[in-house]
Amino acid sequence: MFLNNIFTDPEQLQRYTDIATSSLLPLLKGAFLYSLPLAIVSFIIGLVLAVLTALARLSSVKIFQIIARVYVSVIRGTPLLVQLFIIFYGLPNISTEHLTIDPVPAAIIGFSLNVGAYASEIVRASISSISKGQWEAGYSIGMTYGQNLKRIILPQAARVSLPPLSNTFISLIKDTSLAALILVTEMFRKAQEIASTNYEFLLLYSEVALLYWLICFPLSIVQQRLEDRFSRHLLK
Repeated sequence: MFLNNIFTDPEQLQRYTDIATSSLLPLLKGAFLYSLPLAIVSFIIGLVLAVLTALARLSSVKIFQIIARVYVSVIRGTPLLVQLFIIFYGLPNISTEHLTIDPVPAAIIGFSLNVGAYASEIVRASISSISKGQWEAGYSIGMTYGQNLKRIILPQAARVSLPPLSNTFISLIKDTSLAALILVTEMFRKAQEIASTNYEFLLLYSEVALLYWLICFPLSIVQQRLEDRFSRHLLK
């Protein structure tokens, strides 16, 4: 019906064009004011959590290992949407004063915890891929554990973890659409609001899908160039 109207009815085609054009600015505002900032902030916080969790998993202290394992297991074993609902709708009910969490902070907490759990496995595997000789070399010249980690291990692990972490960030940008369900007015939420007034759901959602692709495609190119840059020494 949608495609048939486009090719057979000029007036309907003009209507679709007007709707798509008029909705473009609100959708872009939703993307650049909420979707992208939400993804960037959540990824940064999540990456910090990932490094700490990975180090805890690799630690010789048993309690740190247990806490890290439970955290990763819970987050990876439950849907992201359910986690967002628990944080936004569930946690306020724990307080006797029924304190509320605003949509954006709730989304940041949910996405950060999710990224932290998944990315921690990437970071842990990357650190584990560095040979023990690298650690021993650092210790042999008097470096502490922290200096060894900062100057020798993490820089090498960063190169190894770059491709999967880049994929995680790109996936996170798309996952921010779930924030619409906890009332964050990001790009998909804007599309829902507009579609509820004109009932052109296919048109609006297709436009949103196109915008997500236009955002993610350049990022995939940047990812490839960063991979090439970090791998230059392997080609020599």
